[in-house]
Amino acid sequence: MPLSYQEMVAQARREVREVAPGDLAGAIASGEVFLIDCREPEEFLTGVIPGAMLLPRSEVEAAVSRAGLNADSRIVVYCATGIRSALAAKTLQDMGYQNVANLAGGIVRWRSEGLSIEVDSALSEDQRKRYARHLVLPEVGEKGQRKLLESTVLVIGAGGLGSPVALYLAAAGVGNLRIVDFDVVDESNLQRQILHGIDRVGRAKVESARQTITAINPDVVVEAQRVRLEARNVLQLIDGCDVIVDGADNFPTRYLVNDASLRTRTPVVHGSIFRFDGQVAVFSPYDGPCYRCLFPQPPPPELAPNCAEAGVMGALPGIIGSIQAMETIKLLLGLGQPLIGRLLVYDALDQDFMTVKVNRDPNCLACSVESAPPKLVDYDQSCLPTRPN
Repeated sequence: MPLSYQEMVAQARREVREVAPGDLAGAIASGEVFLIDCREPEEFLTGVIPGAMLLPRSEVEAAVSRAGLNADSRIVVYCATGIRSALAAKTLQDMGYQNVANLAGGIVRWRSEGLSIEVDSALSEDQRKRYARHLVLPEVGEKGQRKLLESTVLVIGAGGLGSPVALYLAAAGVGNLRIVDFDVVDESNLQRQILHGIDRVGRAKVESARQTITAINPDVVVEAQRVRLEARNVLQLIDGCDVIVDGADNFPTRYLVNDASLRTRTPVVHGSIFRFDGQVAVFSPYDGPCYRCLFPQPPPPELAPNCAEAGVMGALPGIIGSIQAMETIKLLLGLGQPLIGRLLVYDALDQDFMTVKVNRDPNCLACSVESAPPKLVDYDQSCLPTRPN
């Protein structure tokens, strides 16, 4: 006969080791523990133990598995009084985690012993629902989501690449998107530029982007900048941004963005597309190569036609732009290994991804001397300077 709930709790409390609040506080201070608060989201608002991963009990097992912890990793689980967390800890123990403990008396005892509580009401109930799938990711959690909401990203171009970038960053809750594009929506854009619709033909792309993004996520502030990106305004447009996403379709803009990013030390997530091929790289100033290390000189114009001349498969920028959005989120949250020093090359016809290692050029005209970043100039189509700043 199956055990009753009370019997399951009693068994869990017999078989799972308990840790006293004072001992847990010492382990947290030394960074030796993976701490899980397994209460329900509405309980988190009353306060949490600093450093805890907020995971409702039903999601603990899957989240711990995704976190890639070793079998002997030190894990402590807590709830309000130690009952629900005992059950969660017993489940983890049955999964093979050998060093699992339950906080004796839960957060109620922790609080009664005068230990610190972090009260955080930064996320509203609506936000907790919207970002629920982020909050259960150990790598993101509530702190990571707040970081996204506090971040500012400059998106250059509201076209083929800028569309999926802006959509996914907005859906993820990146709080401020500064979108730069001087163009208006044309019918020929609609096959790939999914920010826009037929009813917006003739409207400024940045205003169309604002309308779409606001409908997706009202948390996001869209700074619609209908200007040409030039040497005279590029630093102003970058100011305050955590990441630059380069969705430009021409070499003069790419070189100018590169030069400006070196001055502000702002990372650039670069993307480019051509017919059925795409590329993505991350240029982190002075931590890896810059755009000029990879492309010291642009190809002749006849070898680099734009989309109108060469054509592009509509789904391709969706793939490349989505990768750019993922790289941007990784940079904002400090996750994984961004594409710094690597060029990701995608061939849609063969459905093939290839990563090429790119080294920083010690003789690069742009980044070889950190104390002397390049002057900001506007470039012509051959990427020759036309006007110093």
